[in-house]
Amino acid sequence: MAHLDLEEQEQIDSLKTWWKLYGNLVSGLVVAVSLGVVGWQGWNWYQRSQAAQAAGIYGVLEQAVAVRDMQRIKTVAGELAEKFGGTPYAPLGALLAAKVSFEAGDLKTAKAQLAWAADNGKDELKDIARLRLAAVLLDEKAYDEALKQTDATHAAAFDSRFAEMKGDILAVQGKKAEAKAAYKLALAKLETKGDSRNPYRDVLQQKLDSLGEAA
Repeated sequence: MAHLDLEEQEQIDSLKTWWKLYGNLVSGLVVAVSLGVVGWQGWNWYQRSQAAQAAGIYGVLEQAVAVRDMQRIKTVAGELAEKFGGTPYAPLGALLAAKVSFEAGDLKTAKAQLAWAADNGKDELKDIARLRLAAVLLDEKAYDEALKQTDATHAAAFDSRFAEMKGDILAVQGKKAEAKAAYKLALAKLETKGDSRNPYRDVLQQKLDSLGEAA
């Protein structure tokens, strides 16, 4: 029994020595992990809270759009961008507000809203905003600025759309050879994706054919 007591005492002494050496480190790691878990849970809660609030404001925006309350549309879309820019509802709101602004003839506001969505949106929302911005600039005859939008980096899924938009801008400028090259690229991208039977192909082909023989 005395032997066992001595062995237990040695183990206790070893544990005390080990704890003196590494106790602070272990305690620090435990605290760090605990804070990390709490922080992650807090961040998830914050993200859900932001998304829920943004969804509610987006609903208000939709109501303003339904009655074409332009001032309310600008205000609510601005609130989404300012306070909830990290949620998908902000670029969605900017796209929706820009559409209404464009239809109302307010191209300046439409451009600002689309530019914000192009700079702050993610994935397809960013690409859609850039294409629509190029279309507004084309309508304004700001051809160089419009072409810059078509040269921006974008997802492969939008290759045909960006090439088509570039073709549209070049065609209006009278640059038939370059426009035809852009339309051919748009068609080629569809072929690459196996979309040769896509009805959109007919639209591109018609645009290409309308240019006739490029000089």
